[in-house]
Amino acid sequence: MSNRLRREGKRFPGQWARDAEGRPTDDPAAVFTTPPGTLLPTGGLDHGHKGYGLALMIEALTQGLGGFGRSSAPAGLSAAVFIQCFDPAAFGGTSEFFRETDWLVKSCRECPPAEGMDAVRLPGHRGLELKRKSLANGVSLYPGILDALSPFATDFEVTMPSPM
Repeated sequence: MSNRLRREGKRFPGQWARDAEGRPTDDPAAVFTTPPGTLLPTGGLDHGHKGYGLALMIEALTQGLGGFGRSSAPAGLSAAVFIQCFDPAAFGGTSEFFRETDWLVKSCRECPPAEGMDAVRLPGHRGLELKRKSLANGVSLYPGILDALSPFATDFEVTMPSPM
């Protein structure tokens, strides 16, 4: 679609791409520059042209395969989980998988960050950084949290954490 719109001199319906400098744009030609821009993964900041299909797929896998979900009109939380595991050795090979994924990570991190951002992050990057900091420095808890957890620690015979 990007190439067709570019050839026809048309624009995306929204800011579905970023130019080579990381700025949002509705110009499909930005994807074909040197260095190239990129399509946003879900079709843009404003509505996401692929997000609907992805959401339906996730619903089908989590609730459809599990046989319980929204159609059952559950009371309260209806959390379903779908886990799929792949063995890279059964496909192109483990070393090839790591070669390709390492290249992908490196390519993402080398992209210029979006305006106002310090760096390009990958999913889980912030969480891992927070985990490292928490392991080194502890976790700040809102006042009263430890007191509220104390009865559960007693019931389950778990030692309460000590303040650092």
